[in-house]
Amino acid sequence: MTTQTTAWTVAPEPVGSSDSLALWRAYYTEVSDRWYLLHEGRRTDPDELEREIAAGAEDGLTPPDGRLLVARYGGTPAGTAGVRLTADPAVAELKRVFVLPELRGRGGAPLLVAAAEDAARALGATRLVLDTRGDLREARALYARLGYAETAPHNDEPYAEHWFAKDL
Repeated sequence: MTTQTTAWTVAPEPVGSSDSLALWRAYYTEVSDRWYLLHEGRRTDPDELEREIAAGAEDGLTPPDGRLLVARYGGTPAGTAGVRLTADPAVAELKRVFVLPELRGRGGAPLLVAAAEDAARALGATRLVLDTRGDLREARALYARLGYAETAPHNDEPYAEHWFAKDL
């Protein structure tokens, strides 16, 4: 399952590949630093950052119940999206939607989400859920634009402040 546009390609990628690990580091560094800068006026402590990056690398995004997708822009790794089945096998969770800052606004995020929706369907899901934080306004706008509706909480993740769902 490879999705392609003129400059973008999206394909499944092993969680432990060098490209997916580099993108995970970029994603986690950005969201962690944004949270700490907003709430504590500082960047993430480097030791904490390394621990959390190592601890969350897999995040349930491995087969048979999950998939990690990597987007490439002109062949260069540029973003990720992942899906994993929940306790209800008809429901998958969207995770780690991320595009490198310098490539945002070029259509990569909608392409990644569409590929993640296809991956969730391939896993047997008929509904996709996600959570995000209040300060990630761009993410919330993206999900609304792509047909996700804000819902009641579906988990108790400590940083989740907004929950969305979409029937596939």
